[in-house]
Amino acid sequence: MSENEGVGEAGGVGLVDVTEGEFAGWQVWQSDAFEQRAGPFYETIDADGTPRIAFRAEPRHMNGAGFMHGGCLMTFADSAIFTIARPAMDGSHGVTLSLAGDFLDPVRVGQLVEATGEVVRAGGKTIFVAGIVRADGNPVLRFDAIIRKVRGTR
Repeated sequence: MSENEGVGEAGGVGLVDVTEGEFAGWQVWQSDAFEQRAGPFYETIDADGTPRIAFRAEPRHMNGAGFMHGGCLMTFADSAIFTIARPAMDGSHGVTLSLAGDFLDPVRVGQLVEATGEVVRAGGKTIFVAGIVRADGNPVLRFDAIIRKVRGTR
């Protein structure tokens, strides 16, 4: 089996419901092969309407010092901004124009890594997002991003 087989093939494009395991009741982008390999990253909407994105830190996410690789955290934040901004996207596709992060504390194997945030401003084709990533409730990354809506399909 190639690296791409079995990843992103389970029934098409878009969000699919998770029915088993720790994230049962959440959703995952089954069709995004990169995010499946990096995470996978799960998402839900809290009762108050807050989007929440999460994954469990595994040994494969760690750097040589035994802490989560900064690139993994930034990949997670990049994925999270689109979940946070979904209502402002109006069904459009988007690309990340800017993503900046401040690393606050290390993440260790086994911790639950969660992101929340808000759309700070949206208008026209540009959406500004701010958020925080927590590991077992402890802040580990603060991020700001700019998304640009784009037309067309992949």
